[in-house]
Amino acid sequence: MKKLVVAICALALFACEQKNEVKPITSVVVKDVYTKNVSIRAIEVLDGSVGFAGNNGVFGSVDLKTNKVITNVQKYDTILPEFRAVGTTGADFFMLSVTNPALLYKTGENGKMELVYTEKGDGVFYDAINFWNSKEGIAVGDSVDGCLSVIVTRDGGNSWNKIACNNLPEGIAGEGAFAASNTNIKIVGDKTWIATTKGRVFYSADKGTTWDVFSVPMTGLGETHGIFSLDFYNENLGFAIGGDFTKPEQNIKNKAITTDGGVTWSLVADGKEPDYKSCVQFVPERNGNELVAVGFTGIAYSSDKGQTWKELSKEGFYTIRFVNDTLAYAAGKDRISKLIFK
Repeated sequence: MKKLVVAICALALFACEQKNEVKPITSVVVKDVYTKNVSIRAIEVLDGSVGFAGNNGVFGSVDLKTNKVITNVQKYDTILPEFRAVGTTGADFFMLSVTNPALLYKTGENGKMELVYTEKGDGVFYDAINFWNSKEGIAVGDSVDGCLSVIVTRDGGNSWNKIACNNLPEGIAGEGAFAASNTNIKIVGDKTWIATTKGRVFYSADKGTTWDVFSVPMTGLGETHGIFSLDFYNENLGFAIGGDFTKPEQNIKNKAITTDGGVTWSLVADGKEPDYKSCVQFVPERNGNELVAVGFTGIAYSSDKGQTWKELSKEGFYTIRFVNDTLAYAAGKDRISKLIFK
């Protein structure tokens, strides 16, 4: 009798595990929630909404429950900034414009945005922003005066300071980051990775105090070819993607993986699909096995850490953020869409 009870319990447990087994993604349903004449390369999942900002000074939010969209326009004198980076501390929303003058805004009083950092000069061009916690954050821009432009905050975004070149790895002429999807910076705990246009990854283990630099074999095919996006599932497993937006059909040297925290990288699916992509994200709660990549060339999916890929849709987007393992929001030219993965 005792053996029978054990057998029944084991069978029940097996059935439960089978029932809860997560199946690979096979398709995606795309539902537009915002369609306006605005290019959107920066979105971020907030508490109950998705915040975004784009060109012509446009910024706003999408309610996750109702898909209601609220928008506004931010001006700087007579300038309508082009925002390509947004971030959040949990308490505040930030948006950063790309070109000279660089303009960084945070949530202010009475629903207005407050300007907290400006930078003027030849070559000023900021690409991405991210936060370690509610007080500390980082943004990266193209090289000025011989090194990457890296600014940090330690007071919740109220003030920002630029890291001196002698505290960063030695720069390469023309090195910057592709401001394509606000995924040039990835943070896991105190650890930070920054992908550059020269096939390098800057790495800091201590929230931007000290830096190392590692090489990624995604170079040698021209000035517009390289790493456009990277993501880490944990402090060891990371993935980089890109290509050449001027030759989007190329799929050579545009995908790489690391399993040692970015120290070494290996090309995967080299010469195979997908082609150029501007953003890659690990699917949450899928053990680091599953990835989704988007670009104006469509939506691609991998269930085996990027070794093989399947095209899910030809719908074009610049950037994507997951809400959970089956729901994401993506943005691109003239649209923000809800993506339901099945």
